[in-house]
Amino acid sequence: MEKYETIDFLGEGSFAKVSKAKDLKTGDTVAIKKLKKKYPTWQECVDLREVKSLNKLKHNDNIIKLKEMIRIEDSLYLVFEYMEKNLYQLIIDRQNKKFSEAQIKCILHQTLEGVAYMHKYGFFHRDLKPENLLVNGEKVKLADFGLAREIRSIPPYTDYVSTRYYRAPECILKSTNYNSPMDIWAVGCIMAELYTFKPLFYGSSEKEVLFRIASVIGTPNSSNWAEGLQLAKKLDVKFPATLSNCTTLSQMIPEASKEAIDLMHEMLKWDPNKRATAINLLQHPFFTNYPIPNRINTPELCGGNLKDNSAKRTYSSSNQNKNISINIQNESSNNIFSPNYVKSTDTSQFGPKKDDDEISNLLADTVGFNKCIFLDIFFIFSKFANKFILKI
Repeated sequence: MEKYETIDFLGEGSFAKVSKAKDLKTGDTVAIKKLKKKYPTWQECVDLREVKSLNKLKHNDNIIKLKEMIRIEDSLYLVFEYMEKNLYQLIIDRQNKKFSEAQIKCILHQTLEGVAYMHKYGFFHRDLKPENLLVNGEKVKLADFGLAREIRSIPPYTDYVSTRYYRAPECILKSTNYNSPMDIWAVGCIMAELYTFKPLFYGSSEKEVLFRIASVIGTPNSSNWAEGLQLAKKLDVKFPATLSNCTTLSQMIPEASKEAIDLMHEMLKWDPNKRATAINLLQHPFFTNYPIPNRINTPELCGGNLKDNSAKRTYSSSNQNKNISINIQNESSNNIFSPNYVKSTDTSQFGPKKDDDEISNLLADTVGFNKCIFLDIFFIFSKFANKFILKI
C-alpha cells in the first residue's frame, strides 16, 4: 500500500471503510475500500462476490472499475476508480432545480445499459438505489456489488436484500427464489425519484412500503400475480380486494411524459415475470422516439424533445512478506470519481428491523392502507394549491 497516499476519509459502513487516495506512480486519484473482515487466505479474497462479479463485468463503461486488490496481513483493500459523487448526492445538490426529462433520459439510459450488460453476463445486483449509482460529469456507473449474485446460482437466497424503498414486492413477501427482475423494479423506483426527488414507495417499515405500492399500482390478484398471492397467504397477508389504482403514476408525476409513465409501468409490475428486461426497456419509445441526450449537468445542450424545466498519510507495511497485490485493470483511468460505498442513514440493509419481520396481517389494516391514499391525495392537492398561489 506504500504506492498510495491517502488524501481524505470518505466514510464508513458496517463492512468497510473508504478513503480517497492518490496513486504515487501514475498520479491517478482512486478510492480504497478496506474491508473490516479478515481474510487469512488469498482464495477467500478471490471468491468474494464483489470481486468475482466486477472482474467479469469490467469491460462495460457503465459499471465501476475495480483496478486492484491488495492483501496485507489478512486485511483486504479494494482499489477502485474514483468518482465525484453518487446520484443521491446529486439530487441533494439540486433540491431547488429539478431534472429535466432529457437529463432523466440520459441518466436512465446509462443505468439500463449497465443493468443489461450485468444481466447478460450472468449477475444481478440486489441493491440498486441512488446511492449505488455513481456520477461523474455526464457518466453514470453501477457500483457496490457486495450483494450481487449469479443469475444461475441455486436458491434459496436471503430474503433481506436492498434498501427498503427499492425492494421488490417478491422480496418483501419473503420469496427465496427471486432473480434479476428485482433489479428492474429498483430501476423503476429510481426513475420515479428522479422526477420528484422523493422515494416513490417510502415507508418506515416493509408494511408501509407494501401499503404504498398497493395504493399506486393497485392490489395484486390471481390474474396479475397468482404466485404473489400464495406468498402472501403463507404470511397471512390479506390485500384489500376492492381498492386499486388509488393514485396513478401520472397523477403523482404530472411532469412526466406519456412515454415515461409507460416505461415505469413496464418496470413496476407485481409479477417479476411480467416486468420488461433491461434490453427490451432500452428499445422503448421513451428512448427511441428521440435522440438519447448525452448530458446530465447542462440540459439546455442535451437535445431531444424536452427543454430544461448543474492531513495526509501514506500506507505502508512493516511486513513485506505478507503483502500480496493483484492488478485487475492495467489501463489507467483519467476519470476523477468518488464512490460512495458507505450506506446511507437508512440502515435497513445491515439487518432486519423488528417491524420488518413482523408483517403477518400487514395489509389487513385498511386504516394504514387508507392513510397512504390520503397522503397521495394531499400531495397532489398541495401541488395544485401551490401553483394557484403562485399565479395570484
